[in-house]
Amino acid sequence: MSAPADTVSGADGLREDIAERSQTIGGIVNRLDSFAVELGDWRVSAFDVLFAVSAILLVLGVAMLATRLTRSGLRRVTALDGTQAVLAEKLATIIIWVVTFLIGVDLIGIDLTALTVFSGAFGLAIGFGLQKTFGNLIAGIILLLDKSIKPGDVIAVADQSGQQTFGQIRRIGIRAVSVTTRDEREYLIPNENLMVNQVENWSYSSKNVRVQVPVGVSYSADMALAEQLMLDAAAKARRVLTTPPPTVWWNGFGDNAVNFTIHCWINDPEDGVGNVKSDVLKHLWALFREHGVELPFPQRDLNLRQSEALDRVIAALGERAAPPPQ
Repeated sequence: MSAPADTVSGADGLREDIAERSQTIGGIVNRLDSFAVELGDWRVSAFDVLFAVSAILLVLGVAMLATRLTRSGLRRVTALDGTQAVLAEKLATIIIWVVTFLIGVDLIGIDLTALTVFSGAFGLAIGFGLQKTFGNLIAGIILLLDKSIKPGDVIAVADQSGQQTFGQIRRIGIRAVSVTTRDEREYLIPNENLMVNQVENWSYSSKNVRVQVPVGVSYSADMALAEQLMLDAAAKARRVLTTPPPTVWWNGFGDNAVNFTIHCWINDPEDGVGNVKSDVLKHLWALFREHGVELPFPQRDLNLRQSEALDRVIAALGERAAPPPQ
């Protein structure tokens, strides 16, 4: 009956080399190798485990250092834009870790035929348990290739209550995209969701975003003057673009006011939209007060129908209001 073969064959060569160079250290190594577990043709000793752990730590350290150096080098390449740099980093990271795995297997000298059952189980785990992970990885690479989603873009997202807000993409990871809103909430959206679902990207082909500011003006105001003051207020706002210029639309006649909407454009949506509306309204308030343009307030007319009950109420009120007899 043949002796069990070492699964970690790389340790055998190192053990023999150490024994030839130093008898003392070789004796310690042989002593460690004597503590072994044998299952059929499979044999793993304490020295095999120590060698495998050391080799894995060494290979992982080299891979992490190579990944960091590669990322640092790619970020210095000015010929690549943000999307190309991120894509290059991802592909380089994948290549480095695949090569690391192959080098580690060769260095340790693992007999893969002895791990056939484990390899099959690992393959099933990848096929079922890690299906979403690999799907998100491929989706992230596809998003970077077609540049539909890239770091720095502003996209609309929905919070837990279903209300829609917007945020800026900070990074595209292996599993998810990091989106940070104006209130510093960070959403981690799986890459696969952004690839298969509809996405509202405010800066896909252009960063210009139109901001709408609703305004109501009293019916007694000078509408031409009010419209011109709205344009002046929008022009004074710091982030509003001059091209395309601001415009004012009549929206309709409301119960208490003539309704207008100021349309103005910005090219930095990542800095927020609400502060632009606030800036425009602040300038508009000062201009309306300066030129005497009246802002509306709710007014209601009360019509009372003649009836016996109403007559009794009026009579009772009259009696209370009458002065007492002298």
